[in-house]
Amino acid sequence: MKNIWIIGCGDIGRRVFKRLETLYQNHEHRTTALIRSQESQQLCQQLGMNTLLYDLDQPAVLNKKQFKDSEIYYFAPPPKAGDTDTRLSHFLKTVGDKPAKIVLISTTGVYGDCQGDWIDESRPVNPQTGRAIRRVSAETSLKKWASLNKKPFIILRVPGIYSLDRLPLARLKKKLPVVQASEAAFTNRIHADDLANICIKAMESSFTQEIFNTTDGNPGTMVEYFNQIADFAGLERPQQISLKEAQQSLSAGMLSYAGESRRIGNAKLLNVLNINLQYPTLASTLK
Repeated sequence: MKNIWIIGCGDIGRRVFKRLETLYQNHEHRTTALIRSQESQQLCQQLGMNTLLYDLDQPAVLNKKQFKDSEIYYFAPPPKAGDTDTRLSHFLKTVGDKPAKIVLISTTGVYGDCQGDWIDESRPVNPQTGRAIRRVSAETSLKKWASLNKKPFIILRVPGIYSLDRLPLARLKKKLPVVQASEAAFTNRIHADDLANICIKAMESSFTQEIFNTTDGNPGTMVEYFNQIADFAGLERPQQISLKEAQQSLSAGMLSYAGESRRIGNAKLLNVLNINLQYPTLASTLK
C-alpha cells in the first residue's frame, strides 16, 4: 500500500490530497496529514484524510515506523524567528531513513534582491530576510539528510501563490497603497492548483537532488498585479506612493517584497519536469 504523508496541511496540502485521491482511486493507498491545530484537523477530516495532531515546535515521541517507505510532502513553514528551520531538522531526525522520498516547498526568496534580473536555478542563494534565511536552512537540512540516508528529494522554490479564492481583495478594499510603478519591484507567482499538480509530478518523477523554480514564468510588478486584480474585482486601483513613503506606511512583509526585485524563469520546470501549466498567466486566470 502506498504510504503518503503531508506535513503541514494547509490550502496547498488539501489541494494535493484531492488530486491524489483522484489519481490513486483504483490503487490501495493511505494519506495522512501531520498538523498542529484542531481547526486544520477538522478541515482535513472533512475531506476524508487521516490526521495526526503533532506540534513540530514541541518535539514529542513520534513512531518512525509509520513513515516506512513513505512519500512525504513537506509543506510546514519554518518558525517565525531564528536562523534555522528547527521544525524540519527535528522531523528529519525523528523519521531517520524511513521515508522513500521527500518533496519540500521552499521559496524563491532565497535568491534575495536580483535588481530585476532574469534568473534560473543556477543563481546562487543570497537570502536577505529572516524568512529566506530559514528556508535556506531547511534546504540545507534536507540535502544533508538525503546524503546521509541515500534518499531522493526535490526542492520546489515557490514565489507568491494565488487563486481566485485567495486574492488580496481585503487589502484593496482597505485602499492600502503600493510602491509606485517607477520603483516597483518585479514579483513572481504560481497558481495554487498548478503548484499542487507540480508537487505530485515532482514526487512521481524519477528525478532526485533537483531544485525547480516553481513559477508561471510571467513576472510583473506589484503595481501591475494589484491593478489587474482591482480591475477584475471592480475595485479602485491602489494609490501609488514612493518607496521612501512606503517605508513609513507599509507593513514589514510588504516592504520585504518591495525591496527585492527578480524575474524568475521556469524553463527547467517546463522542459525537465514536463509541466503543462493550467494557469500560465495572471491575465488568463482572471479571464
